[in-house]
Amino acid sequence: MAQDEKKLIIGSRESLLAVRQSEIVLDYLREHFPQMQIELVTMKTTGDKILHKRLDEIGGKGLFVKELDQALRDGRTDLSVHSLKDLPAEIPEDLPVIGFSGREDPRDVLVLPEGIADISEMDFSKPIGTSSRRRTLQAQELFPQAGFESVRGNVLTRLRKLDEGQYSAIILAAAGLRRLGLENRISRYFSTEEMIPSAGQGILALQGRKGVDYSCLDGFVSAQSAIAAAAERGFVSALGGGCTSPISAHAEFDGVEVDRPDESCKSGESGASGVSCGFGSDGLAAGIGTDAVSSMTLRGFYFDEETCRIYRKKITVKVSTPEEGRAAGRELAASIMADMKTHK
Repeated sequence: MAQDEKKLIIGSRESLLAVRQSEIVLDYLREHFPQMQIELVTMKTTGDKILHKRLDEIGGKGLFVKELDQALRDGRTDLSVHSLKDLPAEIPEDLPVIGFSGREDPRDVLVLPEGIADISEMDFSKPIGTSSRRRTLQAQELFPQAGFESVRGNVLTRLRKLDEGQYSAIILAAAGLRRLGLENRISRYFSTEEMIPSAGQGILALQGRKGVDYSCLDGFVSAQSAIAAAAERGFVSALGGGCTSPISAHAEFDGVEVDRPDESCKSGESGASGVSCGFGSDGLAAGIGTDAVSSMTLRGFYFDEETCRIYRKKITVKVSTPEEGRAAGRELAASIMADMKTHK
């Protein structure tokens, strides 16, 4: 979308968190291109409508983007803003991801009911709520005395169910709570070693139409997030996992988190030199790189359904491009696959 275009329509899910995430992009554009007319269009997706079943029972996280994809194709919107962790493994060729935000806090967190001040006060006669098998498998190691049940709905709905007494606690992403101004509800942060986050957690993905100029977002997109996204999703893809599979990966650079937080993108300081028009096989931007080589530590988690065995491994490599990040993800996946062969 050229900078002198008069109008840009951003598509978003209608949840409060999705809208807030879209507003991060909208605020950046309004600040840097005040002449542009920017509109936000919200819609309810299939995944938002079916709340009585787990995602793996209704078709996976692709149900959260189906309607947004169609709006892009129809020209009703020009840009979609997604939580990267909610994007399906396969990205349509005609609707590539054209860039990524800086990363918010990627960690998972434990939230207790209002009035409960400490984990020692948890009522383990009630389950911990999470709709993610990845979180359940890792949390079972931390809370072996706990039961776990699915909890669906947006962040506010989940918090309401928690406070009504349906759960002893719930597990959410820190990024969502921070973006909603609800950081005060966080009772415990899980380190990225004890609970490896979902691939892409904390990063926003900007999806557009192939062939459209989105150079107005040059100062917003993050080169390091592009590398992290390629590494984490490359790991998941190499292990054959979709978004509902108990697989996760997380990249850190030089011992610190990638490009945190979203505010760094608003200033334009973490932007890449341009939005690439080249895309990898998974639809992620391929040409964005940093000015210097960085040391990246990539952690991976995989649950083998056949043997019920959990695998955790990490590697540290030097990277400067998404292609190198993706290669690291595949290398880590190959290492886990080699370990799996020894247990069969």
